[in-house]
Amino acid sequence: MMSTRSLVSTLALCSVAVVVGIAADAHMGTWKLNEAKSKLGSGMPRNHTVVYASAGDSIKVTVDGTDGSGKPLHSEWTGKFDGKDYAVTGDPVTEMRSYKRVDDHTLALTGKKAGKITQTGTIVVSPDGKTRTVTITGIAATGEKATGTAVYDKG
Repeated sequence: MMSTRSLVSTLALCSVAVVVGIAADAHMGTWKLNEAKSKLGSGMPRNHTVVYASAGDSIKVTVDGTDGSGKPLHSEWTGKFDGKDYAVTGDPVTEMRSYKRVDDHTLALTGKKAGKITQTGTIVVSPDGKTRTVTITGIAATGEKATGTAVYDKG
């Protein structure tokens, strides 16, 4: 039978492992849009700053930018990279979003509104961890189909 001291030590090590695992994630940190390298169609939102931060055993993604007409946008998502839907606030196109880890540097994302998929995409962090490329296909706030590639620099 495990002693109380051993149990507490084991739980403490597990907690540290979770925090270290999140901190070592290539996606974590602040990312700034590099518009010169991005290919975003007219009317597509510009996510100027995207921040991935730990939130307990989850990840919080905070986005600040402008919508297709230049009005400020702020959205937040907290969840895990487990492919399950978690609520989004402040995004006019999605109310639920899921991220699924493809590998250490790649995430697949799916956004939904009223249960229907409104966007899909991939997020790839470069091997050196300095660049993040987001490729999105979906429905813009105007209802039109939109595709784009946004390139971000670690900030």
